[in-house]
Amino acid sequence: QVQLVESGGGLVQAGGSLRLSCIASGGTFSRYAMGWFRQAPGKEREFVGRVSRTGNKLYYRDSVKGRFTISRNNAIALVSLQMNSLQPEDTAVYYCAADEGVSGSRSLNDYEYWGQGTQVTVSS
Repeated sequence: QVQLVESGGGLVQAGGSLRLSCIASGGTFSRYAMGWFRQAPGKEREFVGRVSRTGNKLYYRDSVKGRFTISRNNAIALVSLQMNSLQPEDTAVYYCAADEGVSGSRSLNDYEYWGQGTQVTVSS
């Protein structure tokens, strides 16, 4: 059983930056690909990005490419989401999630473990 805890959310003005962190415990972190998802009020949870087990493969949704960067440190069971040039439409609760599969999935149904989420609010 893997536990995930996100941190780093907050309120930022448009154009600003935030760095989200997700610490994992209770499992072998390097066994899991890690994803970031977000859910805005009244909307479905959506894929933001994914990093493979070793960190050599990265995937992003189109709207965040060039602005968001995912990284991981398997030695300390940490995955991060660096968010730059934030826009009001990036406002959401952000979740990290763990996937034992290797398919590069963007579907939330393929992720077995989830954190509780951290709020990101971008003001205009």
